[in-house]
Amino acid sequence: MPVRIRLARRGSKKRPFYSIVVAHSEAPRDGRFIERIGTYNPLTDPATVTFKVERLNYWLQQGAQPTETVQSLIRKHADKAVPKAS
Repeated sequence: MPVRIRLARRGSKKRPFYSIVVAHSEAPRDGRFIERIGTYNPLTDPATVTFKVERLNYWLQQGAQPTETVQSLIRKHADKAVPKAS
């Protein structure tokens, strides 16, 4: 079963907030996940993205495939992302 890096929605109705998680590809969007490696808040201007950079790199080296949305967040924000403390 392949592992994906994807968004899991948190927050209330009309106030989205996302966790960036590592999960099995067949798990539900907001269901079970292996590890939480970051957050994404699209409501701030500009959008706030945080990563646990060392864990993100670890999972990418292990072969986890990011979704298109997460891949674009990594491209745009990983170099200037503030590493999130454990």
